[in-house]
Formats: sequence, structure tokens, C-alpha cells
Amino acid sequence: MIHVNPADVQASANVMDLYMQAIKNLEVLHRRLLDLVKDALEREHILDITPNQALMLYNIGDRQVSVTELRSQGAYTGTNASYNVKKLVEAGLLCHSRGRMDRRTALLSLGQEGQKVRDVVAKVYEKHAQTVVQLGGVGENDFLTMNKAMNRLDRFWSDHIEYKM
Repeated sequence: MIHVNPADVQASANVMDLYMQAIKNLEVLHRRLLDLVKDALEREHILDITPNQALMLYNIGDRQVSVTELRSQGAYTGTNASYNVKKLVEAGLLCHSRGRMDRRTALLSLGQEGQKVRDVVAKVYEKHAQTVVQLGGVGENDFLTMNKAMNRLDRFWSDHIEYKM
């Protein structure tokens, strides 16, 4: 018969509670980020794109990226990245070209209006980075610890997907 230490069961329940709280926090924070971006877009009278589309433009930045690369880099929750790319190209926010070596590869870069949207998101991030310590009470060590934990969780989840653990 296997002996189960009650302290181990309690620790496991605590980890489960903390794990579920972390997942909930990630979901809430992502939604809150979308709300912040939406608010910033509205203040600039940019009403024809979604916060997810604005984050796509920000993540492209000054680079030229493939659709596949864009999809793998971002967390565009509840969206179809290909649909959003199509809409952004149609609106002139993204420029679309073919790769020189592989003509099947679609490369994306920001159009002039896309750069304006990217700048709006960048200003939000810059403002928050300058005030998060004083107003939010979140300091450098907090971010280091949080980022380390999130990177480990990402690696854990990726391994689970890749290796079917």
C-alpha cells in the first residue's frame, strides 16, 4: 500500500489553487491590455481597427515579417490572424509583398497609417513603463521574477504540447 503524506496533499492543493489563479490572472491581464489599447485608439480617433490588430501592427514594428512568424509571435486571443492581416492590408495599414527567395512567402511591413497606430501603442507602453513603479507598485525585481516564472510556464506548456506529456 502506498502511504500518502498529508502535507504533500496539502502542498499539491496549494499549487493547484496558485496555478489556477495564475491562469486567471493571465487571461484578465490580456483582456485589460486590450482595453488599454482600445482606449488609446479611441482617444486618437482611430476607430476602424481592433486592439488585436493594433497589437499586430506594434509587434511588426519596423521589421518585415512573414504571416507565419507574426502568428507564432503574438497572442491574438479570439482572433483569426490571417483574417486580420487581410483586413489590415486592405485598409493600407500593412504592406504585403512576396519573398525574394521563396515567392510563396508573404512578407508584411507597416504602411504609413500602420506606423501611426504602432506609435499610439508604443506611447501607451512607454507611459506605463515610466509610471508603473510609482503608481502601480510593481518594481524591477517584481518584473524579473514574474518574467522568469512566465518563461518557465511557457516552456512547460510548450513541452506538454510537443511531447504529449
